[in-house]
Amino acid sequence: MTKKDYILGTIAGLLIGLLFLPVFKTTKSDFFDTYALVAVFFFLIATPVGLVIFKKLSEKISVLWQVGKFGVIGVLNTLVDWGVLVILILAFRKYFIIESSNSFIFGLTFYSLYKAISFIIANINSYYWNKYWTFSSGILQKTKVEYLQFLAVSVVGFLLNVGIATYVFSFINPIGGLNTDQWGIIGAVVGSVAGLIWNFLGYKFVVFKQARLDF
Repeated sequence: MTKKDYILGTIAGLLIGLLFLPVFKTTKSDFFDTYALVAVFFFLIATPVGLVIFKKLSEKISVLWQVGKFGVIGVLNTLVDWGVLVILILAFRKYFIIESSNSFIFGLTFYSLYKAISFIIANINSYYWNKYWTFSSGILQKTKVEYLQFLAVSVVGFLLNVGIATYVFSFINPIGGLNTDQWGIIGAVVGSVAGLIWNFLGYKFVVFKQARLDF
């Protein structure tokens, strides 16, 4: 690992820990009050350590290094999405007395507006981290086209995630004695894995093409 990898890995871990807090706080649990700072410290340490492990594994399978970085940014991006969403919900409730369930426009709720904003911010965050770190694409040309490609791949990944999760939950009977709630989690996991695989391949072979050389 280079110095850049250690620094960015540590920053990503810190951001993951900090963004975890507003999401965790919504549970209103005693666990949050007791272990909030511990969670931040855990991600701060665990993230670069995990990257070191993936770097060692990449000595045998080179693509695992990109997979490791992509996984870190995937977690960070998810928490940017959720964190911004929670912050918007809490801020508008406190300062403007607006509940997320209130109608906004054309029958849509404020929740839909918050989610759209959080998705856009998370997508921009993901673009720059993946461009300049995961796939090391420092080329500045065609940035607008590149971002539109990135957005298209991300949207398809999102639709795959939701579509496959919904299909598993709605059309496949639970196995292994799992109840409905447990099967819903299984569906979410399957959808997330499918979406992540699509996103990784799309970013690598469509958006940041020069990353092909790493295989």
